[in-house]
Amino acid sequence: MSSPNPHQEVLIVTGMSGAGRSTVANALEDLGWYVVDNLPPQMLRPLAELADKASDTLPKIAAVVDVRGGDLFQDIQHVIKDLRMGSQVRVVFLEATDDVLVRRFEAVRRPHPLQGEGTLLDGIAEERNRLRELRASSDVVIDTSRLNIHQLATATHDIFATNDDPALQLTVMSFGFKYGIPTDVDLVADMRFLPNPYWVPELRSLTGANEEVKEFVLSREGAAEFIEKYSEALVPVFAGYQRENKRHATVAVGCTGGKHRSVAVARELANRFQSLPGVVVHVKHRDLGRE
Repeated sequence: MSSPNPHQEVLIVTGMSGAGRSTVANALEDLGWYVVDNLPPQMLRPLAELADKASDTLPKIAAVVDVRGGDLFQDIQHVIKDLRMGSQVRVVFLEATDDVLVRRFEAVRRPHPLQGEGTLLDGIAEERNRLRELRASSDVVIDTSRLNIHQLATATHDIFATNDDPALQLTVMSFGFKYGIPTDVDLVADMRFLPNPYWVPELRSLTGANEEVKEFVLSREGAAEFIEKYSEALVPVFAGYQRENKRHATVAVGCTGGKHRSVAVARELANRFQSLPGVVVHVKHRDLGRE
């Protein structure tokens, strides 16, 4: 077996069933980790080797490992020890009190994976016993008893985010109302209060990406004022998204056909948002190119 890349990060997410492994996995994906769920411990070595061959494509891998692996789970301590010899490996262990775990299982009406013919508490006790050694050797232990899913996601971000991780991935999307309002957006702005370049013969065949259309749109009465005030109004909104652990947001900017006004204004707003700390801006023109 080839030695893993010493710069490769491998995070093993484990712990008690019902303690929030899925929430942590989703939060890690938002931070750019490549997450594999329900992975048998023996597959950790091949996964690390694959990531090594992929070079910078998979710099951060998180594997969710739990007792659903049955007898395969017994080898996890040896696997982790071997991985630590060549990779940056961390183990995060999630736990919660018995009463909290019981409430969570009862809420979703699912049995504990180890309870068999016994009770929920029997399954929880058996799992704690199997995980005792792994918990003791873990790098990070998170008690989720008093955390809701949003608080746990925030805690995950606080622990595993780096200075290079953007707090918010923001998409600024132009669109045309006549093709329907996008359904997967957070905020919608309507540019139909501005004169339409479509009715200017020399601008009709151009788009908001052209300098002539941009100058026409941004010079109309109310355009500069709107862009200035709207971009300022969204600064505390984006900051609030970050505090609430919302990592993806879309601002939609619409006009009639999605070709002139919305494109020009979306590009201008995106330029302003680029300077905000912790925000990475993407521009998308949904209906540009439609006839």
